[in-house]
Amino acid sequence: MRYLYADIARGLAIQIRNGVLKPGDRLPSVRMLCQQHGISMNTAKRAFLELEAQSLVESRPQSGYFVSRPASLKLPLPETSKPSSRPTDSGPEELISKVYANMGRKDLTLFSIGVPSGNLLPTARLQKEIIQAARELEAAGAELEPIEGNVKLRRMVAQRSLLWGGNLSEDDLISTNGSMNALSFSLMTLGKPGDTIGVESPCYPGILQLALSLGYKVLELPTHPVTGIEIDALKKVIHKLQVCLLIPNFNAPLGSCMPDEHKKEVVALLARHGIPLIEDDTYGDLYFGLQRPTCCKSYDEEGNVLWCSAVSKTLAPGYRVGWIAPGRFRQPLLKMKLVHLTSSPAVLQEAVGSFLKNGRYDSHLRTLRRTLQENYRHYARVIGQHFPEGTRISRPQGGISLWVELEKGTDTAALYDLAIRQRISIAPGRMFTLQNQFENCMRLTLGLPWSDELETQLIRLGKLAGSLTR
Repeated sequence: MRYLYADIARGLAIQIRNGVLKPGDRLPSVRMLCQQHGISMNTAKRAFLELEAQSLVESRPQSGYFVSRPASLKLPLPETSKPSSRPTDSGPEELISKVYANMGRKDLTLFSIGVPSGNLLPTARLQKEIIQAARELEAAGAELEPIEGNVKLRRMVAQRSLLWGGNLSEDDLISTNGSMNALSFSLMTLGKPGDTIGVESPCYPGILQLALSLGYKVLELPTHPVTGIEIDALKKVIHKLQVCLLIPNFNAPLGSCMPDEHKKEVVALLARHGIPLIEDDTYGDLYFGLQRPTCCKSYDEEGNVLWCSAVSKTLAPGYRVGWIAPGRFRQPLLKMKLVHLTSSPAVLQEAVGSFLKNGRYDSHLRTLRRTLQENYRHYARVIGQHFPEGTRISRPQGGISLWVELEKGTDTAALYDLAIRQRISIAPGRMFTLQNQFENCMRLTLGLPWSDELETQLIRLGKLAGSLTR
């Protein structure tokens, strides 16, 4: 079967490869492509996604799509993952503990920790917001908040949901202590020990650890580095699942983004089988394109999607401010919060709510998104020049992660041990799975300020990787 988006992408790809369109040239906008070919916005976007998957084009915030520079062109995409379809219930605990023990260390180059550096965050402004919040709240915020959480925070999150088609109200939301707390409440509400949960592969280690700690069996789903989970693979194993947890927008660690039609199909498929979907949208505001992507929650007509998010990756990792829109599971989730948390820190949630309200958040996001995307280009250039031949990298469309795939046989756990002696910390790929896969992969964070020193460390890492492939 041939698709219109593929035909359009094929035509542009031929022009790029033939030199008609040269590196750095700007491509027609999504809207212009729609007018030229008489197609929908989704079809035009899918054509550009197809070109991105081939490393032929790249998106730039507020500017559009451009033909990729040579440094990016010569690095192919990682392969679609092929995990076993059998659920597993144990993981690489020792490796995960070793890597995350480095969190907060100032003497290391922390390529391993997937949050933005404090140098990229508006810390001075946030400090003022906290002082102001303590002045405005009754008893300076020392009293307990309602179980649902801070009203200002929930109201502002609800208003911002219009950006992705959520149309939420403050009553649809429950605040949490960060995104992992939101995911934890969701999993405790929906399942029981012995249930099987479907996740992407590779998957954020915190999700894997959380699921195992609650007694879940984990079934990893084949995942494409650009478009996310393979829906046909999900259909084949759906009878094994009781819960599904996905990061549709800028999955960590791949940076993939599910197309709208995939999100619609996944939501409808899971609803038909009565399987709740927990949607982790923590990275949704970190898009590199021209507009924020929709969420699975955008297409949820039955309250079957529990939409979870936070400011942990965008504004203040240490504040632990997050939220859930739990749909039809609101009452049991409120009960879960009452039992395990009672109330959330009022001052921090009020401060974040004010930051969202006054427009400073959007201004900060524009700068942060631009920095993350520029960092991706820097990383691609250095990796293309200094990493071993055969290295592949993901093409993140947003988020804070870069997935690097070295040649088969390279052990990134051994690379970690070499790198740490050079004061470089990486996240080996084996951390992101419960199966014997991704041993030759690693996740690097894009959330560090680019500098000559950072470039030197990345070059050094490439040379260490080369020493393992000889």
